[in-house]
Amino acid sequence: MSAIYDGIILGAGHNALVLQAYLARSGLRVLSLDRAAVPGGGLATEEHPGHPGFFHNTHSFFHRALNVMPWYRDLELERHGARYIEPELNVAMILRDGRALEWWTDLDRTTQSFAEFSKRDAAALRRWVDEFQPIVERILSVEAQSPPLPPERRRELLERTKLGRRLLDVAALSPIEFVQREFENDAVRAGLLFFNGLREIDLRLPGFGHSIPALLAGPHKAQMCIGGSARLAEALVADIREHGGEVRTSVEIGAILTRSGRSIGVELSSGERIEARAFVASGLNPQQTFLDLLDADAAPPDLRERARGFQYNLLAPLFALNVALHEPPRYTATAQHPEIARAFMVILGLERFSQFPEIVSAHERGEFPPPVMWGACPTLFDPTQAPAGKHTAFMWEKLPYALRESASNWDREKDNHARRMLDLWAEYAPNLAEGAVIDWFCRSPLDTERKLPNMRFGDLLVGSFAHSQTGYNRPFPGAGEYRTPIEGLYLCGGSTHPGGNITGLCGYNAASVVASDLGLSLWWEPTSAEAELGTFE
Repeated sequence: MSAIYDGIILGAGHNALVLQAYLARSGLRVLSLDRAAVPGGGLATEEHPGHPGFFHNTHSFFHRALNVMPWYRDLELERHGARYIEPELNVAMILRDGRALEWWTDLDRTTQSFAEFSKRDAAALRRWVDEFQPIVERILSVEAQSPPLPPERRRELLERTKLGRRLLDVAALSPIEFVQREFENDAVRAGLLFFNGLREIDLRLPGFGHSIPALLAGPHKAQMCIGGSARLAEALVADIREHGGEVRTSVEIGAILTRSGRSIGVELSSGERIEARAFVASGLNPQQTFLDLLDADAAPPDLRERARGFQYNLLAPLFALNVALHEPPRYTATAQHPEIARAFMVILGLERFSQFPEIVSAHERGEFPPPVMWGACPTLFDPTQAPAGKHTAFMWEKLPYALRESASNWDREKDNHARRMLDLWAEYAPNLAEGAVIDWFCRSPLDTERKLPNMRFGDLLVGSFAHSQTGYNRPFPGAGEYRTPIEGLYLCGGSTHPGGNITGLCGYNAASVVASDLGLSLWWEPTSAEAELGTFE
């Protein structure tokens, strides 16, 4: 062994960095390893090719409630340069006729916008927000910030209280069933499903009916990191290094080493071997961890079979169009709604509820669905991401990974599709076709997988929430508490509870599990779902 550490973490995505930061502050000597040149995984902020000073957040941009996460506070990330803002007009769904459905940080203004489409739906919105606020605060937030409970125990605790029983009742629905039952206006239904559904889960799945009222009732909406998403990763790395941790990039991990059924370190593709005295933790997906990096003799056949069966989201892959601009998009809808000039997230192309089955069907066929895009102009709120007086903007679209049966088709199709997206965007913001665009580039779902192999099939959530791959059973039974059947080997990535997206909670929850197993004194106060659920009326 060329070096010896207390622990080694595979990958340097944000969850891995959160785990490393906690353990480094606990006094352990911990190393993280990543194939990329820069740590952070999806927290990437890149300069526009050929246009210095224009910066794009090429994968992750819209974050939610990051600055109130327990790890954000515990790790003092603002001291290390991270800072978030939450624009007031948080989301605007612009219709072709110039109307707009708006989500504000102010519930009264959101309700007023809903009332312009349906007074009944505005009343339903407020009713569900009021009802679900205590459920979010006392149950859902607690569960997300705690290692998952076995399903039987969770249900037992929830059934003890009125709030818990109500959550179980609503959760039994699918998101589609929820909006069909509770809202009447076609545009409102479409907007709710998209903003609070399609971007996260399969809307047809029973068991997720609570997702829409939960997101609406959450105290925080979409946020952005000043200076770009990479600033969050940089703050995490700064805290790790301040407390003696090491982050190595541009290295290829060849194998997880084991001896007598226990993980003991890693071997790099260069042949270098690094020892881990106490643990190895993987921020990678189950196939990478158990099939690619573990010798077949080190992983029991049933473990390999469960890892092989881990499934990914059909609807999660993203296509991204990134543009450098002389001026921000000027939407014609501002004639009726001047406030849209300062809208944060903008949704285009979504008009009716019936588009959703069309989108799902197109993904299943591997064809282009009816276009629905969403994006932002970050420089409206943070001018440091472009040269003085200039701007950057982007639009995302959910598109199939296997385009016309093969992901390789993206290499010849992506530029043409990006031009179609830009043309559609210009129908809503004509200045984009009148000289505002300096340059653009695009990234396909295949490009996502190439850059971030953890996101197999371009799945930014690192695993489906279908097939019971949730909570205690995520990624699969036997590895759902961040521990694996291999002694000393842990999981900490988006394939664990509570799932993908930028929450840091997979790493945060894993930290308490690893620290407890190692007998460390916890310097922080982790949440316990077991202790808190069922303790209120």
